[in-house]
Amino acid sequence: MKKIITILFLFALLVSSAQIDRSKEPKTGPVPELNLGVPQSFELSNGLKVIVVKNTKLPRVSFTLTIDNPPSVEGDKAGVGQLMGSLLGKGSATIEKDAFNEEVDYMGAFISFNASGGFARGLSKYSGRLLELMADAALNPNFTEEEFKKEQNILLDGLKSNEKSVSTVSGRVSAALAYGTNHPYGEFVSQETVKNVTLADVQKYYRNYFVPKNAYLAVVGDVDFLKLKQEITTTFEAWKKGSPPVVSLAIPRDAQYTQINFVDMPNAVQSEIDVQNIMDLKMTDSEYFPALLANKVLGGSFRSYLNASLREDKGYTYGAGSRMRADRYASRFTASASVRNTVTDSAVVVFMGQLERIKNEKVDAQELAIAKAEYVGEFVMALERPETIARYALNILTEDLPEDFYTTYLEKINAVTVDDVQQAAQKFINTDKAKIVVVGKGSEVLENLEKVRFKGKTIPIKYYDPYAIATEKPDYSADLPEGTTLEAVLNKYIEAIGGKDKLEGVEAYSILAEAEMQGMKLNLEMKKTSKNQFMQDVKVMGNSMSKQVINDGGGYMVMQGQRKDMEEEELKKAREESAPFPELNYLNGGVTLEGIETIDGKKTYKVKVSDEKTSFYDMETGLKVQDLTSGEMQGQQMTSTITYTNYQEVSGILFPFAIGQTMGPQMLEFIVKEIKVNEGVSDADFE
Repeated sequence: MKKIITILFLFALLVSSAQIDRSKEPKTGPVPELNLGVPQSFELSNGLKVIVVKNTKLPRVSFTLTIDNPPSVEGDKAGVGQLMGSLLGKGSATIEKDAFNEEVDYMGAFISFNASGGFARGLSKYSGRLLELMADAALNPNFTEEEFKKEQNILLDGLKSNEKSVSTVSGRVSAALAYGTNHPYGEFVSQETVKNVTLADVQKYYRNYFVPKNAYLAVVGDVDFLKLKQEITTTFEAWKKGSPPVVSLAIPRDAQYTQINFVDMPNAVQSEIDVQNIMDLKMTDSEYFPALLANKVLGGSFRSYLNASLREDKGYTYGAGSRMRADRYASRFTASASVRNTVTDSAVVVFMGQLERIKNEKVDAQELAIAKAEYVGEFVMALERPETIARYALNILTEDLPEDFYTTYLEKINAVTVDDVQQAAQKFINTDKAKIVVVGKGSEVLENLEKVRFKGKTIPIKYYDPYAIATEKPDYSADLPEGTTLEAVLNKYIEAIGGKDKLEGVEAYSILAEAEMQGMKLNLEMKKTSKNQFMQDVKVMGNSMSKQVINDGGGYMVMQGQRKDMEEEELKKAREESAPFPELNYLNGGVTLEGIETIDGKKTYKVKVSDEKTSFYDMETGLKVQDLTSGEMQGQQMTSTITYTNYQEVSGILFPFAIGQTMGPQMLEFIVKEIKVNEGVSDADFE
């Protein structure tokens, strides 16, 4: 962080040292001379268009197949396209899957597919065979019921694991409310729609949409054009002609007035804020380049208005940004950030203030010069990748751009004025009809959110569920049933999981669980004893990532190999929670019954354990459903949510076999693999 700030500071210092009149836009330097080259191209009789960019720096080649169909609505079978894409590349009708994968691995190559095409890369000497395999998998797919069921279950598992992800809900609801669920950009895949899809639906989708009419094949690498042309013609000419169904897209509309669209997520430890409005921006528009720079200044860089105010000045978030993306069918302006619950209302005020600023105040000439310099640097660096040239050539074809669009790109960037930036901001950012989507914990943020004002008026709030369906305002005022006591709540939980006698008979237990993070397996081992001994170890690929131990002599933590002994206050709090069943100790006092709170549609008793921890118990079953803990990490106040589901009996006691944990925007779900009661634990485990 310091390095980035220092570089930016030195850059600003060098610029300011020229004694520039800041009331005038600085003169731009000479535009770098660009030599983009001209990709070679040809078209097959079935409509497939081929673009070839020769690059001999390395003996490698890549093939990118893009099917540029207009977006279409999948309706009650949303996910059929995704499933179709996941089934492509599982071998072919002529090559069994294992043999296909073995040959790809032997060549040190890579092949993948999605609903809109595919990608392959490898050594140039295998170019011909790599092309054959890619074409065979694309044109002769091996759609089987067995593979379909596997991919369907993988997709369902992914959707299920993201049910409580605040960022996933925010993205889904924001798109649905912006475009409408009857628009391809607004509809979403759910467990229900995926379950509706059959193998026959996948096969039909493939026949209708995986056709060459709007298809492009971009080739980049050390290849011989004439030889490659013959190989592509031989392998892809068998692709049967076809046209995708003609679709009529709904026209998205902005809100009639600025409003907050709130989604209650009781497990949210941060609020996701997304300020958005529909806009009409295409790459062919005269405002395209001013819009790029307006967004760069507003939220497209580290030094942008939004990041500087929300992160650097206020400390509300780790990062904030905005996006203005051109699109042929429907485009949207968005400005977003994840912020702490306690500052959700204040962050909304800052967002609206900065959007008004970019619209109503002319950008400082020096800020615009820096934004241009950043764009020039990014553009020139991107040209070092041959794939960039292919993508630019493809954009010229698909976006109907003039032939000199990219050769004059930097000239157009440097020609943008402060007036152009303001006009673009005024045209594409609609603060008077903005939808401010907030996904967060209503019991903590709604009271202050209801007081947020914009242009002298309180912003009205509309309420939605996690699937963008309008709903009623959450009710947090439920009173405790008459006669309900803390002791009754705790005893109901104790009885629900096995009874006091059973729990007091537990001298020790151990738990082994497993989770996945960014494709890596995490292994959790936890052990507790009635002597207040505690050990928890989280490992990645067999190596300890974090470990915590409490024993008679004290306690310590190990993070990334660094040991830290617990201080007395830390040790005291840790020991209170180290008992096999802390609720037995809660009966002795020190905790309070706070009220009732709804979590995932269920009413729960809210029990305050300490200033840092609150537990929630299902009113109906008595089982614990959630722990909420807070603390400071690297100078930031952080809140973590642990959820408990899928209770199963072990040695006469119910344990949760699914333990979810959120820390910031990250969510992990540990699935318990083994629990042992009164065995497999010794004093040596706590050394």
